[in-house]
Amino acid sequence: MTPLAAPTTVENCLTRNEWICGAYYSSRAGELGQALLQHLGIVVVSVLLGLVVAFPLALLARRYRRLEGLVVGTTTAIYTIPSLALFSLLVPLTGLGVETVVLGLGLYSLTILVRGMLDGFRGVPAEVRESAAGMGYGAGRMLLRVELPLALPTIMGALRVATVSTVALTTVGAILDEGGLGDLLVDGQLSDFKAEVLTTSVLCVLLAVALDLVLVAAQRVLTPWATRPAA
Repeated sequence: MTPLAAPTTVENCLTRNEWICGAYYSSRAGELGQALLQHLGIVVVSVLLGLVVAFPLALLARRYRRLEGLVVGTTTAIYTIPSLALFSLLVPLTGLGVETVVLGLGLYSLTILVRGMLDGFRGVPAEVRESAAGMGYGAGRMLLRVELPLALPTIMGALRVATVSTVALTTVGAILDEGGLGDLLVDGQLSDFKAEVLTTSVLCVLLAVALDLVLVAAQRVLTPWATRPAA
């Protein structure tokens, strides 16, 4: 009887449960790619939702100082709620789906984005506002043409922090099976699948770095004067 051929080293890495395993990468490439795309989609939509909500809140807090403490305090309080508790509170409203994860992550981003926008608007010099007002700029035109461009570097800095933070928090969505790479990470931890744990962790880090670099590039395009060397 002919003996069975010995398995190759690459094939053995799965049975030996090694941290680095080429056989895992090749056999699970489609699954990893799908999880990465879901993770990216959740992050982008969540941060965009946070921006849409944070902008009017920041303007409201700036215009009415008495509301500033309420707005900042509320968004900060939301950030202190454990993710499991927050998602549980949202489930009756949005169900057991990706909507709950996106809404929860969008709420978490508010504390960073609202504070960043307030700091950015407050950093606009008063004399610049006075000059714009003297040139006939109304409130809306001054906001869009003067204040927002000057506040943009600070706002972009807050956006970068919120985005990187959301990449990490998205993994918590695994409790609803909507965590992108977090689903695989939790599965790997429960089954002690080392290659899966390491690969998904590295992909999360790489995704955070990639998104941060994209935002840095976008900031340089949108605020060329902020990176231009002084004469």
